[in-house]
Amino acid sequence: MFSGFYTAASGVLNQQRTLNVLTNNMANAKTPGFRAERVVTETFDFELMTRIEKGNTQRIGLDSPIQLVRDVPTIFDTNSLVETGYPMDMAINGEGFFNIQSTIPAGEDNGGAPQVEGGEGPVLLTRYGSFALDEEKYLILPGVGRVLGQEGPIQVDGSDFVVDGEGKVYNSDGTQVGTLLITQPGEDTQLDKTTNGLYAVADPNNNPAAEGYQIEQKVLERNNININQEYTLAMQAQRAFQACSQALKIVDQMNQKASTSIASL
Repeated sequence: MFSGFYTAASGVLNQQRTLNVLTNNMANAKTPGFRAERVVTETFDFELMTRIEKGNTQRIGLDSPIQLVRDVPTIFDTNSLVETGYPMDMAINGEGFFNIQSTIPAGEDNGGAPQVEGGEGPVLLTRYGSFALDEEKYLILPGVGRVLGQEGPIQVDGSDFVVDGEGKVYNSDGTQVGTLLITQPGEDTQLDKTTNGLYAVADPNNNPAAEGYQIEQKVLERNNININQEYTLAMQAQRAFQACSQALKIVDQMNQKASTSIASL
């Protein structure tokens, strides 16, 4: 009977986690560059089931009474691009991430992201390319930090700069001032999600330069949220949550009836 409790309770917890993830996806349906998440579950370690009768035991198989959330991976598929006409907007057509040197000083809370030398914050990755210029005319991601080129932060002489398909940045007079640093972490490298579509590389040494991409200027990448699909999945999760909740009540009632019946004997 306890097995029924474990099964129903694990279903309630898993579906609650799924609903939280799906509603967060829907809340970011209009956030450019946002990547959807999914809940992946796995069964708990199998338990050996044994029949005990008249002093004899018989192995009758394996059973796993519960499921657990194994991971909540982010879906990093590329999506359609939308033209904005604003020169600060950029998108990566292909795989890869922009690299941002954040302004969080070393030693402060940075969400577990790795520190870098020089007393600055960690290097963060993002697909969101709505940039701006700071007072020193460095290209920045507002509220986060400076956009990194292959030789450091990129500084221009004004907002009329040009970026070609390879990520080379030119001032209005045609002088090249840098090349955007676009990287693609290795398949086995863990990305730690922070906030607003930003990621920190758990192993900074496994963040090589990306290949086969094209930089689009005056363009932003839309998110990969299909709102109809998210609503459908949320409805399925809600129904499953209700079914598991009802099953939990039924098992509880059966236990109460069994205990009172046994006590009356």
